[in-house]
Amino acid sequence: MGVQSEFNMPSINLFGAGTIQEVGSRLKGYNVKKALLVTDEGLHKLGLSETLATIIRDAGVDVAIFPKVVPNPTDINVAEGLEVYQNERCDAIVSLGGGSAHDAAKGIGIVATNGGKISDYEGVNLSSNPLPTFIAVNTTAGTASEMTKFTIITDTTRKVKMAIVDKHVTALASINDPELMVGMPPQLTAATGLDALTHAIESFVSTAATPITDACAVKTMQLVVEYLPRAVANGEDMEAREQMVYAQFLAGMAFNNGLLGYVHAIAHQFGGFYDLPHGVCNAILLPHVCRFNLVAKVDRFAEIAKHLGENVEGLSQRDAADLAIAAIERLSKDLGIPAGFAELGAKDEDIETLAKNAMLDVCAASNPRKPTLDQVQEIIRNACKFPVKEQVLVNS
Repeated sequence: MGVQSEFNMPSINLFGAGTIQEVGSRLKGYNVKKALLVTDEGLHKLGLSETLATIIRDAGVDVAIFPKVVPNPTDINVAEGLEVYQNERCDAIVSLGGGSAHDAAKGIGIVATNGGKISDYEGVNLSSNPLPTFIAVNTTAGTASEMTKFTIITDTTRKVKMAIVDKHVTALASINDPELMVGMPPQLTAATGLDALTHAIESFVSTAATPITDACAVKTMQLVVEYLPRAVANGEDMEAREQMVYAQFLAGMAFNNGLLGYVHAIAHQFGGFYDLPHGVCNAILLPHVCRFNLVAKVDRFAEIAKHLGENVEGLSQRDAADLAIAAIERLSKDLGIPAGFAELGAKDEDIETLAKNAMLDVCAASNPRKPTLDQVQEIIRNACKFPVKEQVLVNS
């Protein structure tokens, strides 16, 4: 008998310019009375939250806005949003933004219908009840949180990012309108795009990969190498924006079902400990974890090289696999990703704690090679790139 697998994603997924206009009618179709619009301060100040609120109100649905999502949403952030949801007597949630807004909205929703506190749901499928009606409107091309069952919330006491993987947090509908992404700055475009590439590569070498997730991952790689540099170079390149929407969504389809690995397991620790951007953490870690995993999946990394546009004709699998890692490093450098965590404030004395927490992260389970604590610490140290201390020579 073959291994059983599932494939999960939202029931409805809308793509294309102007699809934000659908939100109000969709909520009305679900008989919603009042929605909590969850977003961040930046989008709120730009007026985008009020634009969406007007669309919703015009459809006959009331709205309350919670514009206080922080870049790495915390347990405190979720509790604040939940209080607004309950005080305003909402019966639905709409998220507007990137991964932070979607994750905060999912956190608010899961506690709203299941009770307790958000830390009660760290792990896999620990909730009993579905979220309220939930529509996710995406404004970045990277995390795919608008369509996955993953929710990442920082525990402020432990300074750890909690991975909540739960079928109940998947949105009823996701909306990807590339017009909302035109204003993304180059640095954010690069980081979120490389997050999508990380999703594709980790799911492709995961122990839970299937032919369906493979197909999604392969297409993601091909789209990212072609269109991400264009989107970073010119944010108004609508073809590049549209294709990156598809790339990040396909990557979401891949990892939502094929799962992830130690890039994310470690990235969650850097994000929680130092409050660093998730996409940047993934981009820095990706080549280092790939190098560690290479011996377990040489054939897969050889394929990755081909999908990233490398000429592998006549090469051995090992030489082709090495090209995959070189291609990843070159793309990150071209797009301005920092060389290592040292320049972002990482400290050598934190490495053991980061490594121990990474080994407990839910994403570690599907990594193709099982590391020791020392090996995880070595990966982290290599990714930090601490400056070499100069030896002081004393004349005798």
